[in-house]
Amino acid sequence: MQRDNSSLFDLMRISDHQNLFFCNDKEVGLKAIVAIHDTTLGPAIGGVRMLPYATEAEAIEDALRLSKAITYKSALAGLNLGGGSAIIIGNNRTEKSEVLMRRFGRFINGLNGNFIASIDVGTTQKDLEHIHGETNYVAGLPTSLNGAGDTTVFAAKGVYYGIKAAIKELYGDENLAGRKIAVQGVGSVGEHLVSLLRAENARVYVSDMTEERKMKIAAKYKAEPITYSTSFELDADVYAPCALGGTVNPDTVPRMRCKIIAGSANNQLLDEEVTTQLLKDNNILYTPDFLINSGALISCFSELEGYGADRTDYLIRHIYTATRHVIQKANEENISTHQAAKELAEKRISDMKKLR
Repeated sequence: MQRDNSSLFDLMRISDHQNLFFCNDKEVGLKAIVAIHDTTLGPAIGGVRMLPYATEAEAIEDALRLSKAITYKSALAGLNLGGGSAIIIGNNRTEKSEVLMRRFGRFINGLNGNFIASIDVGTTQKDLEHIHGETNYVAGLPTSLNGAGDTTVFAAKGVYYGIKAAIKELYGDENLAGRKIAVQGVGSVGEHLVSLLRAENARVYVSDMTEERKMKIAAKYKAEPITYSTSFELDADVYAPCALGGTVNPDTVPRMRCKIIAGSANNQLLDEEVTTQLLKDNNILYTPDFLINSGALISCFSELEGYGADRTDYLIRHIYTATRHVIQKANEENISTHQAAKELAEKRISDMKKLR
């Protein structure tokens, strides 16, 4: 759907976005967008997502949604970073090149430190190296370039601690041995999560859009393979969506038999108001993705600040405490965990604005 300028500004106003930047370079084929939601806590950081969006409006909306989620992630994790997101419109398998990424790096450099680029869907550490060739405003670099290395390891750890906090709430004991956990999507983050769960002898069920990938991970970690499209219907302690967003919605929630939802997928909820009420009606404890999926962001923050592994591990372990705090607030005020997490994030941002 085409949007005129007034509706574009309306979108930014509704979600309280500060900036929206565009880059169009016909010579290298670059069409890029950077959205900056809020920089109260610090410069905006966000992943670089490269996908062949059907429309430019769709790409813009994705950038706006993702950047706002990063603002909340950073606030809840106690980081001094704001929320941003970058989109490159194109096929990441056939249209990506060094020159495209280097040109994008120049675009980022021109924003003068207001945005820091990291990895997202469709980009890799190699792409980040190319971007880094034109700007220092990057995070998530490989260890060979003095970066923190593979951020998916840290992302999985954050989700792992979120799961343990939710298990503690329901059962009074965070022990995962024997708990049934369905991991939907076993890419890099999903695989690392499966590894952590199996190390505690959890009963893990895995699914993936790629059948070969699913069977490989199931065999490697002695997990049980299940059907991807209906994995949320498994009678399990935890449903962990680690692939596409939107799997928690008014259609799927009534069919769920899990007790907890805790995964790494971004923007898991569709139709938030209706879905959160359905989750409550069905006694399903939801741990918001922007609460527990902040491990990668934390590793990038540590890289920027020059922290060592111990400090990074400490900050990621704090996700457990933060999750317990959100659940406690939700229970005491009789609100959803989604609302409780948003309120806590917004309060920190509001408090920090007083320092200006």
